[in-house]
Amino acid sequence: MRKIQMVDLQAQFEEIQPEISEAFEQILTATAFINGPDVHLFKKELSDYLGGVHVVPCANGTDALQIAMMALGLKPGDKVLAPSFTYVATAEVAALLGLELVFCDVDSKTFNICPNSAAGILERENIKAIVPVHLFGQSANMDAIMALATQYNCLVVEDMAQAIGSFYQGEEVMGFAGCIGHAAGTSFFPSKNLGCYGDGGAMLSPDSEVAARMQMIANHGQSALYYHDVVGVNSRLDTLQAAVLRIKLRRLKEYTKARQQAAATYDAMLGDIDGLHVPVRDAKSTHVFHQYTLTLSRSGRTELMQYLESQGIPVKIYYPVPLHLQKAYNHQGYTVGAFPISEHLCEHVLSLPMHTHLQSNQLEFIADHVRRWFATH
Repeated sequence: MRKIQMVDLQAQFEEIQPEISEAFEQILTATAFINGPDVHLFKKELSDYLGGVHVVPCANGTDALQIAMMALGLKPGDKVLAPSFTYVATAEVAALLGLELVFCDVDSKTFNICPNSAAGILERENIKAIVPVHLFGQSANMDAIMALATQYNCLVVEDMAQAIGSFYQGEEVMGFAGCIGHAAGTSFFPSKNLGCYGDGGAMLSPDSEVAARMQMIANHGQSALYYHDVVGVNSRLDTLQAAVLRIKLRRLKEYTKARQQAAATYDAMLGDIDGLHVPVRDAKSTHVFHQYTLTLSRSGRTELMQYLESQGIPVKIYYPVPLHLQKAYNHQGYTVGAFPISEHLCEHVLSLPMHTHLQSNQLEFIADHVRRWFATH
């Protein structure tokens, strides 16, 4: 049996190596390292894949969120609402822009932003933007989020770094994750469902004017070469990374299907264990399984992790500390108990290996050892 990895990029690379080598050789020969043809082709191909949304490539997913917020005109002091149970980049960019962060809780089943928690805060606070995170590969409740945004006159900046290709079919809104709100940011970090071989990201928007502003900001605020209309940043997706992404984008549906099949296998083997909950699928959203995250309804997570790791099975906790209790945000005055669901999840979630090349014997081995541990504890 092949060694089990949380994300097996080596197996994926072995499959596409001839195409990668050919693409790199062409770029190196042409020396088109910055803004080369592959960047423009990838931009169009990703737009086509996502149904025609405007795409602006950039250097990484964190930049993507920051530039999206800048392009929407958010100003220092504006309040931005974000879930506490997510990766720090979601909140980090708001803090770096001088925005005032306001956290809310998440849904205990989907792990995504809780509309009821958000609504209570929107009623009390003058929120300028909501940042729903499509966590672990499943779209947030965009019907509710867009309705709240309309009711309270808020912008919506989607963080879809973990959910590329997830499709939301709601009663009022529909579309791919990242294509419903006013703007979105995504990441092409190597471990993502669509990942490059370094850093990379992109902004998205259904609005051509917003996309044009994002493009300008990402390129030093230039409207034309050496004409700087706004204060911008330098954030580019380089040509080598765009070439990798073009090759992988052609396989993204295949990759997504492999992840979904792996998740279904996990479900079948783990779904009946007392004290363990497999991921819930929202009926309105497809799930592309960036992570396969279990929730324990009893103590023993540390012991389970230690046992699995002793058997050569890597596991991760995404995430061990909610954002409202991180040291970086202590000044906001949140205390333990502020967002009980986020806090509970941080203490009880555990993610198993999930990637495009999980083999059936690996899945059986992992699930068998999870079952063995629960049977004896």
